[in-house]
Amino acid sequence: MQGLARAIQDNQSDDPFVTRLGRYTTLGPADFHALRLLIEGEVSVKKRRDLVVDGYAYRKLSFIKEGFAARYKVLRNGKRQILNVLVPGDVVGMPGSFVERAAYSVIALTDMKLNVCALDDFIALCYRRPKFGLALAWLAVHEANIYADHIIDLGRRTSIERLAHFLLEVHSRLATVHRAEASGFDLPFSQEVMSDALGLSVPHLNRMFSQLRTDRLISLTARHVKFTDRKALELLAHFQPPNLSRIPPEVTSGRSA
Repeated sequence: MQGLARAIQDNQSDDPFVTRLGRYTTLGPADFHALRLLIEGEVSVKKRRDLVVDGYAYRKLSFIKEGFAARYKVLRNGKRQILNVLVPGDVVGMPGSFVERAAYSVIALTDMKLNVCALDDFIALCYRRPKFGLALAWLAVHEANIYADHIIDLGRRTSIERLAHFLLEVHSRLATVHRAEASGFDLPFSQEVMSDALGLSVPHLNRMFSQLRTDRLISLTARHVKFTDRKALELLAHFQPPNLSRIPPEVTSGRSA
């Protein structure tokens, strides 16, 4: 037994997906046992492999244990728009598994390790234990908040504000699952990926990185981003992390039947 299954069996939260769930709800021994039975196994995926393909049916949920991916759309003219980057603890299959045919593709940006289950099995679990259905709704709300910020990026933020917001967002998401230091993080994405995510050309993205360094807001060494003035960077980016509240505990009315 490996990965998520072992973390669940041991009632530990060192697995990034279990850590994410733990931010929103309390999992008891029976919950851990139900999750352990759900997982079909751990899958290794090589860099540049498509996990989800636009137009094809996809009926799995994959929980990212290690590595990074990108959800993207390629237009008829060949241009690619990255909608979101996926980090450890994220779920591959939202929203692709919930529609008849996936409207977007997902590609591995690095070598990855995934814990996989069938969507139908997860739905059955939600019927038995509604807590997991609520948790999935909370994760969907988190995704919606991220997408809303990306709309603001492309519509209203300047180029340098977009880059600043992207760095802070990725750091916040990695820190949530204990994959980043307080002062910075290892940037796992190529400049091509970031340019497709931010709607900038690679040369322009380079200039924005140079500007952030010149303004002493960040330092960048061997792909490690260090925040040298985080407060100023947050002000520049208009950054507000989407800190969701915990799922409220069940309340019984106390009425007799």
